[in-house]
Amino acid sequence: MTVGVVVMSYGTPSRPEQIPEYYTDILHGRPPTIEQLAELERRYAAIGGLSPLNSVSRAQMAGITAALERLAPSGFRTAYGTKHAWPRIAEAAGELVASGVDALVGLVLTPHFSTLSVEQYFEQLAEAAAAAGLPLGRVERWGADPVLVELLAERVRSSLEELGTPARWAEVLFTAHSLPTRILAAGDPYPAELAETAALVAAEADLTRFRTAWQSASVTPEPWLGPDIGEVLEELAGVGTEGVVVCPAGFVSDHLEILYDLDVVARRRAEGLKIAFARTASLNDEPRLMEALAGLVIAAVPPR
Repeated sequence: MTVGVVVMSYGTPSRPEQIPEYYTDILHGRPPTIEQLAELERRYAAIGGLSPLNSVSRAQMAGITAALERLAPSGFRTAYGTKHAWPRIAEAAGELVASGVDALVGLVLTPHFSTLSVEQYFEQLAEAAAAAGLPLGRVERWGADPVLVELLAERVRSSLEELGTPARWAEVLFTAHSLPTRILAAGDPYPAELAETAALVAAEADLTRFRTAWQSASVTPEPWLGPDIGEVLEELAGVGTEGVVVCPAGFVSDHLEILYDLDVVARRRAEGLKIAFARTASLNDEPRLMEALAGLVIAAVPPR
């Protein structure tokens, strides 16, 4: 049995001229306004021109592929697909189907499940698997994985040391991408899964001051999950907090929401409030995490 693994991420433009089409896809086919497009281009320019997400995701896939080969020689083939850019999830699945695999497993490179994020990746992949008549396994949530927890705890401890502020005076903020609050009415597990990761990492790192916060909410008429990290920083300044470590536990890759929303916007706000700021290093293609994800893929292989 040969299993095809579709490693999935959000996606990002590979060239500047792709930005309008990419943004249109995010907006469900509605082209962005001139102002919206200019703002996104400004943010990309602030981090060097484009997001490194695609290159990081491909490096992660390479690490997972190598780990799979060590754990189960010749049993797996991998392909990279994205939700909003190129190659698309259906293209990646098609590549694997054409190679003659007997089953598919999907792995989303984000640790927490939501019907508005991870489930939408799997809807695309399930359609491709059904069209090919192949069984599909899912790795759809791994926020409590012991390796992830250990790695995040290591990075939190390192950032606290970098901050130079005694841990009892610093707050650790565990963040994830905000989503519309309408997910709560359906009992979406997303907020609870972030809270679980935060609690596990806090226990591993022996933290006494920590909380969750949300970041990167889109500007839309509907409400989004909060509190936003900016609001939390204002609150912490009001009670005399001297330092903050931000651990973006909902992300595993350097990309726009890390390099701009945190490293530029949140850092600037913290400094304006006289709060020392540090951000945990992204996991990216950390070998221990790639091996753990390969193990989850193996465990998700559907039966014959």
